[in-house]
Amino acid sequence: MNSKKFDVSLYYKIAPFRKTIKVDSDKSLSIRSFLIGSISQKISTVKNVLESDDVKSTINVCKTLGVKIKKVGEKTYKIYGKGLGSFYIKKNSKLNFGNSGTLARLIIGILSSTPNIDVYIQGDHSLNKRNMKKLFDLMSKFGASFFPKNKYSFPVKMISSEFPIGINYKAGVSAQLKSAVILAGLNSYGVTNIEEKIRSRDHTENILMNNKKSIMIKNGKNKIINIFGKKELNNLNIDISGDPSSAAFYTTLTLLNSNSTIKIKNVGLNPSRIGFYNILRKQKANLKFKNVVKKNNEISGDIYVKSCKLKPLKVSSKMYPSTTDEYLLLFLIAGLQNGVSIFKGISDLANKESSRAQEMKKILSQIGIKSDLKKDEMKIYGKGMIDASDKKIFVKNLGDHRIAMCAFILASLTNAKANIKNFETVFTSSPSFLKTMKILGAKFEIKK
Repeated sequence: MNSKKFDVSLYYKIAPFRKTIKVDSDKSLSIRSFLIGSISQKISTVKNVLESDDVKSTINVCKTLGVKIKKVGEKTYKIYGKGLGSFYIKKNSKLNFGNSGTLARLIIGILSSTPNIDVYIQGDHSLNKRNMKKLFDLMSKFGASFFPKNKYSFPVKMISSEFPIGINYKAGVSAQLKSAVILAGLNSYGVTNIEEKIRSRDHTENILMNNKKSIMIKNGKNKIINIFGKKELNNLNIDISGDPSSAAFYTTLTLLNSNSTIKIKNVGLNPSRIGFYNILRKQKANLKFKNVVKKNNEISGDIYVKSCKLKPLKVSSKMYPSTTDEYLLLFLIAGLQNGVSIFKGISDLANKESSRAQEMKKILSQIGIKSDLKKDEMKIYGKGMIDASDKKIFVKNLGDHRIAMCAFILASLTNAKANIKNFETVFTSSPSFLKTMKILGAKFEIKK
């Protein structure tokens, strides 16, 4: 979405800091609010929206599908919902999801059970490389079709189901696939049943919880979600908190930087999103949640962090669903501790914007930190807080915002010289990242 390409170079280690900041709003909730608001009744209001490239892509796709969306104040939007099955687009038109895998999976869920959809779907060069087989196979169970057959990456042609019927689905670790099934089920006949053994992110369920006729959740040994199709959805009124994944970058920086403290205000603390923080708190990291409240079925609060010493990490596969987007930061932390850290159950990192574990292995090796990577496990041989002033970090254009941000944090902590190509990709999730890093004292150059 952002046409202004630029690189970022770093040459200096960040100094100690004591700051209070706010982070960018939650991307997952922003995207879901526009999608669900668009298929709800009447007018929905969403405040504190993340105005990133991924969310702009979501707004543009919804407008292309016939939904009126109006900005009415700072980061505040009105969504004029048209109800279930109301999306419309001319046959053989094109929809572009940009870099957003979340948008792609969730909107395909909605479109699969929307009548008379016959459309070409695609993303940017990064999204077009990602494997969508699991998604396409699931939506085909509702009756949707994708062409050419046996092609599992964008661009493809999608034709929606003529008579969608609810399915039974045993969910895995992907919250996006689960959400796609939920959203497809909303406009299908009968009941869609989802069984979840491993709890994944639940933002979609939380947004829908004010629709008792449409969704029922049973929490037991396994979580059971029942979606009752063809029930009208109530409009939304949501005030979005800060993104915990964005906050994790500043948390990491503070923990590892000497004599530093930070207060991060109004951050989402949904239990399905804070695996990163739970892992560090178990390690006795100087990290606390305060002023915790619940609103719109979501928990939020302030995060207080002080620099401290940490031990090597041992992270089991059960932590993956609640820590998905923060593994890169855990790899960084592991590299800057003394001792061996082990991460298990990480195979799905290969199907993100880049093959994230592989790319992080390359970056760590550039400053002399060794690691062993297998398909589902990574060992990192930490060297402690090193001075890498004689080392260089180079990150090519991967189209991966989190890799770019992680390399920036690593260089700021180790004094390594860094050149990060196409840093504009960070705008997909964290448009204020560079501004906030400047407030914290980071020194960098932008090269267009």
